[in-house]
Amino acid sequence: MDITFRTDHGIFNYRVCGVILHEGKILAMKNPKSPYYYLPGGRVKLQEEAQAAIERELKEELGITPNVVRPLWFNQGFFTEDVTADQFHELCIYFLIDVSDTDLVNRGDYFEISEADKTNHFYWLSIENLKTEYLYPIFIKEKITELPEVFTIHSEYQ
Repeated sequence: MDITFRTDHGIFNYRVCGVILHEGKILAMKNPKSPYYYLPGGRVKLQEEAQAAIERELKEELGITPNVVRPLWFNQGFFTEDVTADQFHELCIYFLIDVSDTDLVNRGDYFEISEADKTNHFYWLSIENLKTEYLYPIFIKEKITELPEVFTIHSEYQ
């Protein structure tokens, strides 16, 4: 069971995301329902550790066995979703991921992967041009060039 629930005041999510970098680019994704980019990952399941969740999610979404380097950020996000207008309170742990032992960087600047009943679209976005991209959460655009050496708490209100 995913740790997400809806109330009269909005939706709560507990998620994990992978920060995957290669040669000045970051791996982001989109799905047909969303006009914006976001980082690969997903919801944590009840009784699942966060690192196990990011490993599972990246295996499901990308078909890789990731090498988790370290957690970077614990983000407390408060936002209105652009498509559905739902109010969210989201907790997300962002992990730095090393994919050098996978074929991920050889798949091209754009590739698609089908997962269950959906197709995810993946893009290697230039970090240099990231500030002009429609990417959430916004703090990634600024903090991606200054990865913390220690696990850092961040809050973002959109």
